[in-house]
Amino acid sequence: MSMDMHCHLDLYPDPFEVAKLCDERGIYVLSVTTTPKAWYGTKKLATGYKRIQTSLGLHPQLAHQRSHELELFDHLLPDAKYVGEIGLDGRKGYKEHWEVQLKVFRHILKQVNHSGGRIMTIHSRASASQVLDELEGVEGVPILHWFSGTKSELKRALSMGCWFSIGPAMIETKRGKELVSIIPKNRVLIETDGPFAKLKGLPLMPWDANQASQILSEIWKNSLIEVNEILICNLKALLAQNKSC
Repeated sequence: MSMDMHCHLDLYPDPFEVAKLCDERGIYVLSVTTTPKAWYGTKKLATGYKRIQTSLGLHPQLAHQRSHELELFDHLLPDAKYVGEIGLDGRKGYKEHWEVQLKVFRHILKQVNHSGGRIMTIHSRASASQVLDELEGVEGVPILHWFSGTKSELKRALSMGCWFSIGPAMIETKRGKELVSIIPKNRVLIETDGPFAKLKGLPLMPWDANQASQILSEIWKNSLIEVNEILICNLKALLAQNKSC
């Protein structure tokens, strides 16, 4: 069994075909949404496929345009086992909407906390410390997707029980490899962030998450079989945590 723990399945040109191929290949997919309104259509992609799970989100880059959908988020949350993509983005072009990003993120975390916690897949570009500040005391299991913070922020995240989902596009960089090398093996999951993330100019497909496994094999100095065994154990441990939420 393989996995893609952060994938925008609904944004591929032919999402139903991609979902079918994921099922045929036995891939466990966390299919994230960027707005609550996308929940219904995205959830349809998982119909009949046990390994495709839909995650309810409101992306920080869209917070200023879609904050009015928070009421819909609250309505849908009882039906969602996973939450994401959520978080903060402090980069140029998004920082100007920081206050509304914070308002949206805080609202979502408050609702998650009140409803007993969820597995959450979290965006933290140029905002890792602020994301961790907001996560303090919140019930649930945070997965920091495509983490790009500092080593001290990474250590803080580990101390808070965060997981990390890493993809081929993240660990093709020297900095990405450095960060991954200091994450304990039992906190690592793999992702693609497709179709946004690309390699060699082509959008990553869910099955391309396996390319990250190959690079992990080099970093960890484990065989590819051993890496895949570790990742499957990690996924099982994560899902067990979700049952306790």
